[in-house]
Amino acid sequence: MSTAAEHLRFTADAYLAWEAEQAGKHEFVRGEVFAMTGTSDRHNDIMLNCIVALRPQLQGKPCRLYAADVKLHVEAVDAFFYPDLFITCSAADHADRHVKREAGVVIEILSPATAAYDQGAKFDAYRQLSSLREYVLIDPERISVHVYHRTEDGHWTFLPYTTGETVELSSLGLQVPVAMIYAGTEPSDP
Repeated sequence: MSTAAEHLRFTADAYLAWEAEQAGKHEFVRGEVFAMTGTSDRHNDIMLNCIVALRPQLQGKPCRLYAADVKLHVEAVDAFFYPDLFITCSAADHADRHVKREAGVVIEILSPATAAYDQGAKFDAYRQLSSLREYVLIDPERISVHVYHRTEDGHWTFLPYTTGETVELSSLGLQVPVAMIYAGTEPSDP
């Protein structure tokens, strides 16, 4: 999230109608809309690498991977976000072409402008999704992947990954080597 779009205030329904007519993307949080900004080539490469790694692993599962242009509604905090990537296994989500509500995994690729927000307030909002099992933060500037995993008792654990390791998304039985996430991006080691 970057800048408030002309301090516009909306209801959720008004936002959805307005957003459908906009050329750019805007996130919605409690009545305010925020213009989404472009990303770096490294950010884009990491997102594409994740798609290439994850999509085949979802074959035969009732789950779908969505990228960047699909809205995720977090009703409990009156917000609509555009995560970099997310996976939902919800039949209700598959039936709605424009808005998803039951993500099991959310992946955000950090940027200098949004890193603190993605690690703080946005994660607080995502945690309100009862369906969410894993939240993944990928740092495009150094080889560092953080996975927050919701345990059976509702607590969150933190699992850091770096060079030579394989990221585990245990809620869906998915594995992605860190090297594959960063292939072709050349960030520095921590």
